[in-house]
Amino acid sequence: MPIFGLIDGNSFYCSCEAAFDPTLFGQAVVVLSNNDGCAIARSAGAKALGIKMGDPWHLVRSKRELCGVHWFSSNYPLYADLSRRIYQVLTDRVPRVEPYSIDEMFLDLTALPGNLFERCRQIRADVLRIAKIPTCLGWGPTKTIAKLANSIAKHEPGLLGLCDLTNPAVRAAYYARLPAAEVWGIGSRTAEKLERAGVTTIADFVAMDSKTLRDLLTVVGARIQAELLGVSCLPLSLMAPTRKGIAVTRSFGHPVTTWQELREAVAAYASRAGEKLRTEGLQACHMAVFLQTNPHKPDENWHSGQRAGRIEPTSDSMTLIREALRMLRPLWRGGHRYFKAGVILSDLVLARDQPAMLFAVTDPVKSAKIMTALDAVNARYGRGTLRPLATGIERTWSTRHDRLSPRYTTSLKEMLVATAW
Repeated sequence: MPIFGLIDGNSFYCSCEAAFDPTLFGQAVVVLSNNDGCAIARSAGAKALGIKMGDPWHLVRSKRELCGVHWFSSNYPLYADLSRRIYQVLTDRVPRVEPYSIDEMFLDLTALPGNLFERCRQIRADVLRIAKIPTCLGWGPTKTIAKLANSIAKHEPGLLGLCDLTNPAVRAAYYARLPAAEVWGIGSRTAEKLERAGVTTIADFVAMDSKTLRDLLTVVGARIQAELLGVSCLPLSLMAPTRKGIAVTRSFGHPVTTWQELREAVAAYASRAGEKLRTEGLQACHMAVFLQTNPHKPDENWHSGQRAGRIEPTSDSMTLIREALRMLRPLWRGGHRYFKAGVILSDLVLARDQPAMLFAVTDPVKSAKIMTALDAVNARYGRGTLRPLATGIERTWSTRHDRLSPRYTTSLKEMLVATAW
């Protein structure tokens, strides 16, 4: 019988902030969205104080009862690097690892020797010791059961972060008392549909007639039911599926009112989209560019626009910038205070499978050499060390990060320094 595990970081973004500042352990920590807008991650201490996901920072930061909360701007380079470190720890200890999100990874625990519970406890301890991130780990005979086990481990402190659902009797006990909405793949609308059919618990869902379930929730519902019954329908994947699209969109640090600032911002977004394409060996055949003013400012003139179209298959940042600015120019309206803009790439193809174009505007050989050099410099010295001039120098429009912690592991200038005397 296969055994799947799912490990995830507890309040991952907050745990990343505490990884290099031990004084934050056990404290109320909140990580804010771009432009320090609202709460997107909360430690257990912050949740206990009543801070909710999405609470606007400008409304809650001055509350007397929240004076001891530690607020941080989102530090995505740090979070991504610590996620990578967790992945490395896991690949050294289990045969196969499938990243599911930045803080969740499925594990193949089938062939681990010795006592499985002790091995899982040791894996969790190793991640904490090496990557400094506390986690919860759940496991069972299918991915869906492993996901449920992880949720149980997270919400029942008495389990000490570990939950084993390989035993059918143990599973049945949990199924009888947990709502169907706790199951991976059953969203709020599906749960409402099930409730109208008299299905409230996981046990009710598992006991449903298979034909009735298929009629109600199609083959997806039948697959979830099979997984909960211990029949594995979702194998572990070692290769991430090819992306369908790449989007780089940002709210500006302040309202953008000049063409120069807007032009720089969209050029920077197009350049970043090119970096993402090259990282995954892809090229884009379609682009969309949009911009908009702030929808929450009814007293300001409203304007929103978008242009889209096919482009020459490419991952060249210079070409993407040229196409993005070509689409942006007709959208620009003077006298508006722009709040957000973005570049969206779609119809992505693998670069290695793309045939050479007879009348290509961009020289593929020259482009490959320039982009390889650009990426090599930025990989060695940090993103943005070398960049197209069109993306700006001062970048006054950049997203605000007034409470940004150091990028301890991805920037030499911000590396943690230990002093001995």
